[in-house]
Amino acid sequence: MQVKIEKLDHYGRGITKIENKICFVEGALKDEVVEIEVIKEKKKYYLATTKKVIEKSKDRITSNCPYYARCGGCNLDHISFEKEQEFKEEKVKEIMTKFAKISNDKIKPIIYDNPYHYRNKITLHKDDKKIGLYEKESNTIIPITKCLLLNDKLNEILKSIKPSNKKDIILKIGNKTDEILSPTAKKNYITSYIGNKKYKVSEKSFFQVNSIITEKLYDEIKEIIQEKNSKNVLDLYCGTGTIGIYICESVNKVLGIESCKDAVDDANYNKELNNATNCTYKLGKVENLTKEITSEYDTAIIDPPRSGLDKKVIKKLLEIKPKTLIYVSCDPVTLARDLNLLKEKYNIEYIRPYNMFPRTYHVECCTLLSLKK
Repeated sequence: MQVKIEKLDHYGRGITKIENKICFVEGALKDEVVEIEVIKEKKKYYLATTKKVIEKSKDRITSNCPYYARCGGCNLDHISFEKEQEFKEEKVKEIMTKFAKISNDKIKPIIYDNPYHYRNKITLHKDDKKIGLYEKESNTIIPITKCLLLNDKLNEILKSIKPSNKKDIILKIGNKTDEILSPTAKKNYITSYIGNKKYKVSEKSFFQVNSIITEKLYDEIKEIIQEKNSKNVLDLYCGTGTIGIYICESVNKVLGIESCKDAVDDANYNKELNNATNCTYKLGKVENLTKEITSEYDTAIIDPPRSGLDKKVIKKLLEIKPKTLIYVSCDPVTLARDLNLLKEKYNIEYIRPYNMFPRTYHVECCTLLSLKK
């Protein structure tokens, strides 16, 4: 069946219609005429794959990844990198307009860097015979010997990885230190840098996978902190303490809250490592520790998981009214949902997209909110 693609959805899939029912087409680009195969029919839509491109978009490129057609690791490697930035900016604009009524002039230009070899971490899956990554929409494992998104030194380790008793095998590399965390490593952590700050990163601790973009993001956060003359800062969902420690020299004190024990242990270690004596870290879910979120804090940095903020946290922030909120989000949809509630007492100064995850449809956003007068 031949169809013409009208536009892309927020996952980078082409959109067309079959018998007045929407169809999402994997691997197709806007304005292309493609031959498709419908792989699934739902009540309100079809899912399809591209079998052949009849009329090609000027934005189409050929992927150099031998696994791209099957692997679920990335999904934009058939789009030019320039077009990827445009796609992500437009995606953020559309979501903010649709779900939060935020105008396009609030969206700043996207920040980006290298499209490949940026990842400092990979999680490999295994079964009885194979080690690799999951196939798209499946738990079938595709054995891989190289990933174009991965740091070159981790790719070298990847070639020689051996089966272990663990279901998942995690590989990490330290930025600037080149320390490797793997099943055969002597230490169970590595040291990594963001700017001039160094951090201990354990296997289970969250640490941003793109060190170059992370530094650009943290520099923007530090600039905001300094411009707003922030004094006492909440670092909610603080992970290993990376953001709070990065900005600690510009403020009086930082309180970080995090639910992962390993991450809090690392945060306390990182505090000593960087002589960040004005940082304090508490273990627990943010929504369960709202008593710690008090009006003495004039600024809150919020970096929640993909699910966004618990309503208890939003209610508490609206109650104590910090003059500045800096919301870092990896999901524009849950960000828009939360901004809708925060808009009650806050002005949205701007939203800046960051291409933290090139060649995938994911986009990070940094939002600056200021208390209404």
